[in-house]
Amino acid sequence: MPHRPHPVPPGSRPAAPVRPIGLARVRGESMLPTLRPGDLLLVRYAARVRPGALVLATFADGTLAVKRAASRRETRSGAPGWWLESDNPEQGVDSRHRGPVADVDVHAVVLARVWPRPWTDLRRVSRPVPD
Repeated sequence: MPHRPHPVPPGSRPAAPVRPIGLARVRGESMLPTLRPGDLLLVRYAARVRPGALVLATFADGTLAVKRAASRRETRSGAPGWWLESDNPEQGVDSRHRGPVADVDVHAVVLARVWPRPWTDLRRVSRPVPD
């Protein structure tokens, strides 16, 4: 899970960054083997999400996390959203525990890992998740 200095209320986007590019730090092991704790990620805010992409999103309880966008799903309120999954289902929490995440709560798409294995283009490891 990335480092977040200030909480983001569910249902709202963080303040628009000056640039549409930002950084996020991974905590936890829910995205192993793709991402490791401590990895620094380059993210693009307000980017188009595609199935299989890694995204930065806020769950209903306010948890900010990097997860894989598996498929489009409606939220419990009927809003359009995404079913988000961990690459390591034995660790962490994802939509299997908390349900779909509304589009408004999917903040960014992960573009690359910039540290410690610089410039790993994570769009190339994005893969559709089978239904």
